[in-house]
Amino acid sequence: MIHLQRVANEIKNIGLYDLVLQDVQKIAGTTRVTEEQILEIMQREPQILEDYKQINIEYNLSNLHIKNIENPESLEVSCRETALKVNENLNHLREIEKYTLDFEQSSTLVIIFSIEFFVLFSVQYFIVLLDLKEWQILIYSIFASSIAFAWWYAKKEQKKYAINSKIFQEKYQKTLEMIEKLERKGCLKKSDLIISSCDEHV
Repeated sequence: MIHLQRVANEIKNIGLYDLVLQDVQKIAGTTRVTEEQILEIMQREPQILEDYKQINIEYNLSNLHIKNIENPESLEVSCRETALKVNENLNHLREIEKYTLDFEQSSTLVIIFSIEFFVLFSVQYFIVLLDLKEWQILIYSIFASSIAFAWWYAKKEQKKYAINSKIFQEKYQKTLEMIEKLERKGCLKKSDLIISSCDEHV
């Protein structure tokens, strides 16, 4: 459900993907790469596509280059139920897509580390600048507790990422199969659902 021609076009022309483009240029050995070259390099170097997808998730852009089926109720009875399920799945996939990002590279982990850094700074402030040395054991105990809580919360979130990532992969495959089944039955054309460009890029 990712439109590779769109990926190549965006890597080549949209500044958001400049780092990915630079990697492509290094592989190609030239600064003037065509969309066809980008497509060919993505086939040989899957990491290029993964980097593109990661950037999208970080910027809350979807890697599902496919839109919901319009007016599924108007389809033939034999197609209707599957079409409604496809739309339901697509909506759910968009909701949990952020969990396909590696937890170690997620904004959640960055936030946890940022909070801990702030707590550490606050501890030093209270002890040194406010001259609360007689309270330092209590203050450091609070800091140690915050580290333990942060570790517990990070583990909890890591598990959440793993579970939702697995759900995403399974539902993604099932939804793709349902769309292909609908196309085989003549209920729709998959090409009509493809979102070939994104209007969310600045």
